[in-house]
Order: sequence, then C-alpha cells, then structure tokens
Amino acid sequence: MTITREEAITLLNTHIESDSMKKHCLASEAVMKAIARRLGRDEHEWGLAGLLHDIDVEITKADPLVHGPYAANILEGKISPEALDAIVMHNEMATGMERSTEFQHALAAGETITGLITATALVYPDRKLSSVKVKSITKRMKEKAFAASVKRENIMECEKIGIPIDVFAGLSLESMQAISDDLGL
Repeated sequence: MTITREEAITLLNTHIESDSMKKHCLASEAVMKAIARRLGRDEHEWGLAGLLHDIDVEITKADPLVHGPYAANILEGKISPEALDAIVMHNEMATGMERSTEFQHALAAGETITGLITATALVYPDRKLSSVKVKSITKRMKEKAFAASVKRENIMECEKIGIPIDVFAGLSLESMQAISDDLGL
C-alpha cells in the first residue's frame, strides 16, 4: 500500500521544518515524475521517492553515515520497497554499496540537479527559473567552483539510465519551471 501525495506532504511537514528543504523536496518530486514519464515508470511512486528522499535530513543532521537509511524507519510500509531502496541509496555513503538500479540512479541524479538549477536561477537578476536556459545549466556543470557542493558525478548518473545530460537538464528545468510558484523561483 502506497500513501497518497497528501499523506506524503503531511509526513514531510511533520519531519522537515526548513522551507528551503521542503522546496528542494518539491523540486525533486517534480524532476522524478518527469524522469518516470520519460522512462515509462510509475509517476506516483517515483514522485514520492523524490518528495520523501530527505525526510530524515533534519533528524540525522544530514550525517552522511546515517542519512538515507534512517528514512527507512520512517517510511517502511508507506511506500514501495523499490522507492524505499532508492531513498536509502541516494546517499550511498551510508550504505557502503554502489547504486545499481535505474530507480537509484534516477533519484541520485534527479535530486542533485535541483540544487544546480536553483543555484543557476539565483545568479540571474530576476532570480527566476523562467530565465534559466538548458545551456546555462550544462555550462555550470563544468564550473566546479559554481555551487561547489553539488555532486556533478551524481547528476551524470542520468546517462546510466539512458538520458543524455543536455536532455536531462532540459527535462529537469521544465519540471521545476512548472512548479516555480511553489519553489518561489
């Protein structure tokens, strides 16, 4: 039994206080739904994984040794085992294992690119996603000093699921632009 989106939002709001983290989760949900659509996967299931992937981040204080696996305690029985696995593996440092499934790669790439896109929007004078172009995102990918905490290698996992980086950047940008009001961008 998978929870509804409304139940997931309630759960997210129960565990996450930071507005910026909630916006990151909403952006990740939008990107994951777009990836699911492109790959012919379950949009609800993949969207929930994006929405809830960081549900334990404040509880664990983003400790890379426990963030991800701790979420399993909160989400067990609420989402599919595959979505739960992708959430646990989005921070592979905590598991000591490497990502290997399409769902794992999609979530790692999808949630990570949201940070790069947001950072790109914030350097524009109007600070709006509508001003961001795919070319700007791919250019920023190559600038290691720009949004330095964004792991480019995670974003590049899009290619492991058969989506070239320029296409992935476009799909991600469009999905975030569609919810720009919710993101405040």
